[in-house]
Amino acid sequence: MSATKIDGKAISLEIEGELKVRVDALGQNGVQPHLVVVLVGDDAASHVYVRNKQRACERTGIESTLIDLPSTSTQKDILELISDLNGDESVHGILVQSPLPLGIDEFRIAEAIGPGKDVDGFHPANLGRLVQGDTEGMLPCTPAGVMRLIEGTGVDLTGSKAVVLGRSRIVGMPMALLLTQKGVDATVTIVHSRSEEPSLLCRDADLLVSAIGRPWTIKPGWVKPGAIVIDVGISRIEDGSTPSGSRLAGDVDPSVSEVAGWLTPVPGGVGPMTIAMLLKNTVRAAEGLLP
Repeated sequence: MSATKIDGKAISLEIEGELKVRVDALGQNGVQPHLVVVLVGDDAASHVYVRNKQRACERTGIESTLIDLPSTSTQKDILELISDLNGDESVHGILVQSPLPLGIDEFRIAEAIGPGKDVDGFHPANLGRLVQGDTEGMLPCTPAGVMRLIEGTGVDLTGSKAVVLGRSRIVGMPMALLLTQKGVDATVTIVHSRSEEPSLLCRDADLLVSAIGRPWTIKPGWVKPGAIVIDVGISRIEDGSTPSGSRLAGDVDPSVSEVAGWLTPVPGGVGPMTIAMLLKNTVRAAEGLLP
């Protein structure tokens, strides 16, 4: 029996509809939510991601500004720009697209963005709130989107066993924190590159979230029958199956659909949800709801 697809694209469009109502309400009060995206260099994938974000902003009525910097930009250049944007009252959200050129400290860049405009949710103050059990600040977009996808299954995670593959500050660690929050109450294991027998750890999980960026690593034998499987990873593989000779692949082998109860597709699963949560953070910042 095939797994039920968790359609991130459909859920993201529902969220965009909800946000458009809020954006319209803000407009009636003279407030135009405004997201500024800073793109440094010529990374092709980054340009695609930014275009997708801009289109989502257009659909919801959020003003979107792209600042395109050359790859020769220094860390000082970027920090000075962020300082200007922090002081611009018309800007509600600031996002510096990753990856950044070599020599740029991404942690320092994230730290420079004002916590109230940190719509990526990577500022130490926002991550620190999450560690304290406070989910009212800016949440990292991908983990927040994953939580909404899980909610869409209707499955109660109370007392369930969850495994998160990957321990990055962007996805893995905040994902684990959200799953252990009161009201969610999952028991979480983080599996990483030094974990022994990761397949055995995964096989015991009612919920499996993979964010390692290694195509088709998770095989059917890694998955508990009926489990919820969320595939955060995305890679491009060369296999000659398309005119371009390549295609997108997740961390999870497609054959896992024969074992899992629920499964996100790649593409069309987590990706659209990440953008939806970015827009949600921007609207919340404009509404002034953040402490």
